[in-house]
Amino acid sequence: MTRANVERKPNCDIVIVGGGSAGTLLASRLSEEPGCRVLLIEAGEEATDPDIWNPAAWPALQGRSYDWDYRTEPQAGTAGRVHHWARGRLIGGSSCLHAMGYMRGHPSDFQGWVDATADRRWSWDELLPAFQAIENHPLGGDGIHGKGGPLPIYLPADKVSPLARAFMEAGASLGLPRLKGHNSGEMIGVTPNSLNIRDGRRVTAADAWLTKAVRDRKNLNILTGSQVHRLNFKGNQVRSLEVLGRQGSVEVFPDQVVLCAGALESPALLMRSGIGPHNVLHAAGVGCLIDMPEIGRNLQDHLLGAGNLYAAREQVPPSRLQHSESMAYMRADSFTATGQPEIVVGCGVAPIVSECFQAPATGRAYSLLFGITRPTSRGSVRISGPELGDRLIIDPAYLQTGSDREMFRRALEAARIIGHRDELASWRERELLPGPLNSAAEIDDFIARSVITHHHPCGTCRMGKDTDAVVDANLRFKALDNLFVVDASIMPNLTAGPIHAAVLAIAETFARRHQEILHLDPTGRCS
Repeated sequence: MTRANVERKPNCDIVIVGGGSAGTLLASRLSEEPGCRVLLIEAGEEATDPDIWNPAAWPALQGRSYDWDYRTEPQAGTAGRVHHWARGRLIGGSSCLHAMGYMRGHPSDFQGWVDATADRRWSWDELLPAFQAIENHPLGGDGIHGKGGPLPIYLPADKVSPLARAFMEAGASLGLPRLKGHNSGEMIGVTPNSLNIRDGRRVTAADAWLTKAVRDRKNLNILTGSQVHRLNFKGNQVRSLEVLGRQGSVEVFPDQVVLCAGALESPALLMRSGIGPHNVLHAAGVGCLIDMPEIGRNLQDHLLGAGNLYAAREQVPPSRLQHSESMAYMRADSFTATGQPEIVVGCGVAPIVSECFQAPATGRAYSLLFGITRPTSRGSVRISGPELGDRLIIDPAYLQTGSDREMFRRALEAARIIGHRDELASWRERELLPGPLNSAAEIDDFIARSVITHHHPCGTCRMGKDTDAVVDANLRFKALDNLFVVDASIMPNLTAGPIHAAVLAIAETFARRHQEILHLDPTGRCS
């Protein structure tokens, strides 16, 4: 099925909306069945910028033409600041922009998914085969890590910065265990970050799953430079999609629709289509066809304090990886306690600070980043109007709970304890930030000015067994029989650390279930 055929006679079995990490994986996996015609629609273009594959260049990618560069509402919890949210607008999505960290999360994180859905398929143990299928891990074959999967997991050794090595020694001296990576089920401890890098180059989701052999499949069509304006439905099914692209407006008639547009654009598409909270749609000038109050709510994101800054005693060599080389997860009240991590301290080989502070010259300072793994603040995303160009109103409600503020104080304290250890003495000339803090109010003010997004938005189409949940445990949209949501928006709660691995596992789990259904259908067609 050629692109021209899609535009003249727009029919297919499955339409995947969004060519990011989940969408590229699903395009590959669902098109494995030759009788299933798959159309992948992506708003951006193919990745071409060579900087994308340079691991050290990732901070400079933000704000380029292939970054959606969303902006939040001013945040009361972060000193009234507006935060830029980088999201990939290209094939491969945010896997082309992020810092390449690969961390599955802690087993306890997924218990929240089980509790929400009453379905053991979303437990750590049941997700393990999905994680393993994704991974090509150097420890693969040990019963925990995957071997031979599309996505390389790199455990850096000789390339780890000597500063990061000293950071890990400092954490170990306080009682943090030494780990061989973050993906065994144990996260509390010190280790270099596991990274999606091969032969010194970033590996995006598109690199991993949309290989030439996959792209050459006759039943897979990839439509770039095209955005779905709205869904049209009849009865309890999506009848068609209105797609706006280079050829103007096209109407696509699928059997099934899978939204993979992410925690912002998936709920936005639903709301533009008249599905969502009645009051939000009314304010945006969209008629409410299906009132679903939870669409766009439950927005979550990780923050990192970018501000425990140290002047270097000697020149810090540039990172040969991606600047933030080691994240140490821990409990908030003890360096020796085990279990589900509550806070994190990371070693920034470069001087990483928020826009509220002036960074010293590269090589003359370094940062210890600090954050919390399970924020309790919940925000929202909503549309401001019915058109694609109408901005999204993004309110993550950062640091709105007392629990989050207290845990951030603990995280800053842990960073400073590690930062002042003897193991870092040969690197540390003096602490530059935050300096003396004489009260809880001063601590909170510094945190509010130092935090930056960790780029992990999720939760806005959450799955669950309750009547208000947007999708069920099979990721089927509850109000329409042939619509599914398969991306970070369905996560009931954040995982500890970067969420990219969890998003891929969500997509792999969905693909496996969908293939089971296909094999039960004697026609061999999508059902």
